[in-house]
Amino acid sequence: MHVRCLVATLSVLAVTTLVQAPTAAQSPKWTPPRTPDGKPDIQGTYTFRTITPLQRPETLAGKNVLTAEEAAAFEAEENRRQNRDLFDPEKGQPSLGYLPIAQGGVLSYNEFWYERGNQMTSDKRTSLIVDPPDGRIPFAPTTAATRARRAAVNASRDSGWVDSYEDLSLENRCIVGFNSGPPMISGAYNNNVQIAQSPGYVAIFNEMVHNARIIPTDGRPHGTLPQWTGDSRGRWEGDTLVVDTINFKRETSLPGSTVNTHLVERFTRVDAKTIRYEFTVTDPTAYTRPWTAVEPLRAIDESLFEYACHEGNYGLKGILAGARAKDKEQATKP
Repeated sequence: MHVRCLVATLSVLAVTTLVQAPTAAQSPKWTPPRTPDGKPDIQGTYTFRTITPLQRPETLAGKNVLTAEEAAAFEAEENRRQNRDLFDPEKGQPSLGYLPIAQGGVLSYNEFWYERGNQMTSDKRTSLIVDPPDGRIPFAPTTAATRARRAAVNASRDSGWVDSYEDLSLENRCIVGFNSGPPMISGAYNNNVQIAQSPGYVAIFNEMVHNARIIPTDGRPHGTLPQWTGDSRGRWEGDTLVVDTINFKRETSLPGSTVNTHLVERFTRVDAKTIRYEFTVTDPTAYTRPWTAVEPLRAIDESLFEYACHEGNYGLKGILAGARAKDKEQATKP
């Protein structure tokens, strides 16, 4: 699913042209082109889809990188496992990790609609997480109260019947995308992003849920208003754009995260077709230590498509209406 263009939201930004065209043959001394104001030009449309998982699978514990043969086998098995056209609609399937689905019943989409990618990153790493070395999120121990609250919410979500819209995830409410974040992590579809620059600003526009961040790079301090995607401020460190984000309104799309999430993203253009995207997450209430992931943004010659989520989000109304009908049915039982 790929977009029509960055129009209304980004109309305030004049997309600058390249001063220096990228060279055809790249070398270790390759330097990025510059915008008219002298900043590295990272503009373009990119995809970050990959089947390399965020966390290293337990079955690959202690193995940071796969051989070419091992990677081919992993890709073949992962593509087979995630191909929903192969699942029995009566028996269903187990959770895919990023999108839990109850056993049995009708599946959400045919495989045709997915765009998760079918290959690992080019370096064949077994996780996008590079620190800690085990490739796993360092979850902090939770309190009894926190565990009880999460259990209640999860039980409500898993049953399919919810008391309130607040019981649903931000993804189900079409507020943020499960892969657009921030940070951006490859998911089932819409793993595409458009970046635009103008003096003093960078715009990061995700295809998923049309999430757009207009990021000042002029040195102004953070604001104090909590926002769904946090409050972002950018700065240039050499040829790298560093984006610092705090003041999240609620949890992010990251597992276990809270409003205390502090996110630092780094965008470094390493050749004419690739941006090295790195992010570090700090949240002492959720994790025992900061953790870092790295993935490539690869340039594509396609536009982004419009994304309507629940087609106006009438799905949320249906979810709540169904739950109230279920409540009424239960109340009339002897």
